[in-house]
Amino acid sequence: MAKFLHKRSSITATMLAGLLLGGLALAHLGPVRAQSDSAETLRALKLFGDVFERVRADYVEEVADQTLIEAAINGMLTSLDPHSGYLDQSRYRDMQVQTRGEFGGLGIEVTMENGLVKVVSPIDDTPAWRAGIKAGDLITHIDDEPVMGLSLGEAVDKMRGPVNTDIKLRILRKGEKKPLEITITRAVIRISPVRSEVQGDIGYVRITTFNEQTNGTLRDKVAELRREIGGMKGLVLDLRNNPGGLLDQAVAVADAFLDKGEIVSTRGRRPDSIQRYNARPGDILDGLPLVVLINGGSASASEIVAGALQDHKRAIVMGTQSFGKGSVQTIIPIPGHGALRLTTARYYTPSGRSIQAKGITPDIIVQQAKVELIDDNGRREADLRGRLEADVVTPEDGTPEQSTPLEEKDYQLARAIDLLRGIALYKAGLAAAQ
Repeated sequence: MAKFLHKRSSITATMLAGLLLGGLALAHLGPVRAQSDSAETLRALKLFGDVFERVRADYVEEVADQTLIEAAINGMLTSLDPHSGYLDQSRYRDMQVQTRGEFGGLGIEVTMENGLVKVVSPIDDTPAWRAGIKAGDLITHIDDEPVMGLSLGEAVDKMRGPVNTDIKLRILRKGEKKPLEITITRAVIRISPVRSEVQGDIGYVRITTFNEQTNGTLRDKVAELRREIGGMKGLVLDLRNNPGGLLDQAVAVADAFLDKGEIVSTRGRRPDSIQRYNARPGDILDGLPLVVLINGGSASASEIVAGALQDHKRAIVMGTQSFGKGSVQTIIPIPGHGALRLTTARYYTPSGRSIQAKGITPDIIVQQAKVELIDDNGRREADLRGRLEADVVTPEDGTPEQSTPLEEKDYQLARAIDLLRGIALYKAGLAAAQ
């Protein structure tokens, strides 16, 4: 095949068709059905060879054979669905680096929609996130060049570039009457997949992506929170604007909170292709209440985790409808070249739900908003002349009451924290009554 890519003058259309057919058989990329050897298939391959030869002979500029072949392969794959495609050697290396948690670029996860680049979500603390890029934004121009007509890979290549260089994006955003012009400075993207905070007596963990470090870091962060918060009453797991990542990491994260049962199943085109992933004993929270936050930027691996915890009634899912990417992509390396990114299966939650193009529906729908303190000038008992003074009572454990300021606070997070505290109070009341 390598000789075919580089020796231009000796190739005829018939030879090309034969090489393509032989190459498919030799590469073992999939089961070759009987009709693959039919006259119709051979005619189609000959058509491709004729077009290839015509382009080589008559196109206004000379184009390398490898460029044409890779473009044809990519066209075949991208015509299947928005997530399949061909990765040349450079893109394949970039993808491998990304899964390890460090890469160069803007810090956005994207897909294609109606010929435009759609932002699935910006990644926390990256140039795109700081510039105000939002999930659902449609990129129409990159440095004044229209996106329409480009493949997803070509558009991503244009958004990459040397660190500390600027790129201008023109964006259509729902609710905005005019396109937005946003300039972003490229940077090396180093992703810390998990961060945590103490919210009074509640733990908060945010997962920004599912890379090779996610599960281990999550377990460490939760252990730290439990040590830091004496008597932690619950945990908020924030998966908002998390575009997904590695399937095995999604399974491991869901497993961290489950003692048993199915986490997810994947099903391809063949009946024998079903794979099931099950939880092992051990819950890192020991049964403490759990709330999972999702939104329209929560996709793929995020939806696997949210769906598994929701189906097992292990967590209350709160927020807004998730993205709805319910397909599995397999990376198939091609020796000496790049790799195929091929959609090979759909995944299903434990109850058998396919979320493809549907998403996860929260148990409690909470739109994002801001909570701000307002002045309340109403009269109270304390304002009355001759009032009785309060009798000061110290809590039984001797600790002062903790309060969290609500000024410009994340409303969805505030609701999740309130819910966990309400569950804790309710359980404490039940225990006291027994």
